[in-house]
Amino acid sequence: MNVHYCVAVKDGKATKARISRAALGLFVEKGVAETTVREIAAAAGVAEGTLYRHFAGKDDLAWELFAKNFAIFAEGLESSQEKETSLPGKVSVMVRYFCTFFDRDPVLFSYLLLAQHDYLKRVPPELPNPVDVVHRVIWRAMSKGELPPGDAAAAAAMVLGIVLQSAVFRIYGRITADLTSLSEQLSAACLRVLKGEVNL
Repeated sequence: MNVHYCVAVKDGKATKARISRAALGLFVEKGVAETTVREIAAAAGVAEGTLYRHFAGKDDLAWELFAKNFAIFAEGLESSQEKETSLPGKVSVMVRYFCTFFDRDPVLFSYLLLAQHDYLKRVPPELPNPVDVVHRVIWRAMSKGELPPGDAAAAAAMVLGIVLQSAVFRIYGRITADLTSLSEQLSAACLRVLKGEVNL
């Protein structure tokens, strides 16, 4: 009896993961609004009723995909920069984290990038947030005199703009190289902006 129960739980998790992955691809390709539950179920190879056993509906699925992976990304970003003691080290590992995350799973990165416009306003304060991680690193560097005093939020926006716009160019084929291979160049650009060495 216990063996059967364990198998059922494992199969349930696998089915949910398959549904999530199918939805992710469709959401990036067509958009959440244009994707139907029927299409998701078909892509996952399950009945529509099976999808509803795991998610309340398409909107619930789309939100869970965003919130869960947004938090996972933020936690990984936080962990990567905590090991560094200098601002250049922190910027370097954070930029590399963004780049390698994209290169490992461009579909998931694309979804987080595209869906943020719809879901950021729903993110509760307690949910780990990668924007907060970048902002906090910059604010602390300003507080310690590693950077000139200024608006940490604006500086975070500039840094994120450099990295995320590069990801957008990679998505649409304007950049053909892996982002990881560009991480040092992007890190250097971020540091120049933060230090006020580049006029935007």
